[in-house]
Parts: sequence; C-alpha cells; structure tokens
Amino acid sequence: MKTPTNLKKDMYVQITDAIIAMLESGKTSRLTWARTGNNLPCNHKTGAAYQGVNVLLLWAAAMTHGYSSDRWLTYKQAADMGGRIRKGEKSVTCVFFKTIERELTGDGDSAKESESVRVMSSFWLFNLDQIDGIDKPQTAAQRSEFQQIDAAEAVLIHSRAVICEEGEKAFYRPSTDEIYLPQRARFASMIEFYSVAQHELTHWTGAKHRLARDFADRFGTEAYAFEELIAELGSAFLNAELGFSATTIPNHAGYIDSWLKVLKNDKRAIFTAASQASKAHRYIVDLVEGNQNKQHAA
Repeated sequence: MKTPTNLKKDMYVQITDAIIAMLESGKTSRLTWARTGNNLPCNHKTGAAYQGVNVLLLWAAAMTHGYSSDRWLTYKQAADMGGRIRKGEKSVTCVFFKTIERELTGDGDSAKESESVRVMSSFWLFNLDQIDGIDKPQTAAQRSEFQQIDAAEAVLIHSRAVICEEGEKAFYRPSTDEIYLPQRARFASMIEFYSVAQHELTHWTGAKHRLARDFADRFGTEAYAFEELIAELGSAFLNAELGFSATTIPNHAGYIDSWLKVLKNDKRAIFTAASQASKAHRYIVDLVEGNQNKQHAA
C-alpha cells in the first residue's frame, strides 16, 4: 500500500515524465506548447487562470485530445453548474501547494516547536468539451495579426526595458541591464520577433533588483539551461496572454538535450521552472498595465 509520501513522490515523477515525453517528442521537428481558446487555461466557474505546471498539463491534454475550449471544471463544479461528465471521459490531474505547520517534538522537557512545510495535493479537471449541459461561452473574436502585434509592441514599450535592435544575436546582458535583438527585418515574421523579444524579457525579469532568480547552487553547470527553459515558458505564457494561437520552440537540439538532463536529474525541476515562468509572466503583465495606467492618468 502506498503511503501519502509515496503518492506525493509519484506525482512529481508522473508529471515530470509527461513533460519529458513532450520534449522528446518535439526533438524531430518543432516543440509546440499548444493551447486553445484566446488565453491561458482557466476555471470556467471562477474565471481564474491556472498557473505554473498546471498550464503545461492542461495544454498537453488539449493538444492530445483535440479540445477546443480553454475552460476547465472539477467534477463537483460541473455538477453544481448543472453539467454532466460524459461517460468514459478522463480527467487531467493537476496540483496545488499549501503550507502547513508541523509540530516538532523537543527532547526531554524542551518546548515543542513547529516548522512550515509545503505540501503538494492533487485535483482533477475536465474540459468543457467533455461536459454536457453547460453552454460554452461565446468565443470572443480573435485578435487580428495587426492587433496581436500592436499588443506585443505595447508590452515591449511599457515594460520600459532597454531594448537595442542591433547585431546578430538575441540576449539579455545583466551587466548593463539591456536586451539585444537582431533588427526586425531579419526575422521570418513579426510574431517570431516578438516571441524572441518576450523570451529575452523573461530573462530580464530575473535581475537581482526584480525577481532575483539564481539557481546556480541548485543546478550548477546546468543553471544556464534551466534559466533558458524558464524563459521559453515565460514567452509561451506571454504569447497566450496576447492571443497568439500557439508558441513553438525551434528545434535547438542542444537546448532540449540540456533541459532533458535537468528534468531527469531533478524531478521537481519542471515545477520550479513553470512556477518561475508564471511569476515572470505576472511581473511583466502587472508592470505593463501599471505603466499604461500611469501614462493614461498623466
């Protein structure tokens, strides 16, 4: 019989293995963080968008099963709303974390102490495509390519990051806190340009005076590859926010091999990467909205 601890470990392994399979399947062509609808996957009842590794799990399920909706519900939520899960439909396992206080027993007559412990729990979601009796929301008109590009440009402008369009490489330079991108005309499309720009903008959020991301102690020589994975996920989340239909990671075999090495050596790495990407995504969105509001108020 499995103990709760073993169940928790199994969940880390199960989810990590699913992401590894997705990465390995993309090595021969292009890896796609596929999505549906007009935004990040969200709860149909509350309207709240899912974050972190749950985004990847729901995107993977939508891609595998061909779901057309980005709305999800638990079994109970579906029932509360008058819906019925169709017979034979399978749920997607997602996770959430909560902090509990665990009491520590002291030696002899010493006072008892407590420590905060982060515990992972599971919950299960069904896509609206799997549920009868609940009307799907009317699909909002998708942004035109011009509107998408306009929105992506607004992100770059209102982030107030220093972006230099020159040279042949795209990178973030921590020493000067600057982003460098090749000139736009050198990209195959404007959407590709903005995807790369958002990748570098995610790197930019990791500076010490922003989110202070540093995983050198945890991942050692693989810390660079891990930061690249965070940046790719951050770009994917931003693309979804802007309404792009999908985000693709070019087949850089070296990067993917490095990511696979990190994930296979640390079963919690994908949870950390997705969490950090969500934090970066939220940081950029909040910063852009705040600067836009300041400009309108001026």
